[in-house]
Amino acid sequence: MAYATYTDLEAIWRPLSADEQEQATALLDYAAVIIDAYATIDATDEEQMKRAKYVSCSMVRRAMQASESDMIGISQASATMGPFNQQATFSNPTGDLYLTGTEKGILGASGSFVASVRPVIRPVLVKGAHNAFSVV
Repeated sequence: MAYATYTDLEAIWRPLSADEQEQATALLDYAAVIIDAYATIDATDEEQMKRAKYVSCSMVRRAMQASESDMIGISQASATMGPFNQQATFSNPTGDLYLTGTEKGILGASGSFVASVRPVIRPVLVKGAHNAFSVV
């Protein structure tokens, strides 16, 4: 189940063509799958649903902006004309859906945790005189 609709995406970005609306709808469904892999969203919790909507729209916008560049798959480009040089590095050259670290934090799924392990200490048996064992 998608957490946002293409109209939610349009509200924060720009109007979408009919083809883009269809693409956005499909991508929003896939974004929900990725979000669900990182966090458990309670549909009755309005705050969580708002966060999931925001993250979904951000993910899909990133992916759709990458496809607008017509340079899918290119991670860097440069152009030189006389003494002038222009370079660009694309942030999402393949148009993938992904969660940024900030988005994971918004969802409460940073992936970091702190834990401690209690060591188990076992007695050491030492073979002594007359084949008897004693604990050290």
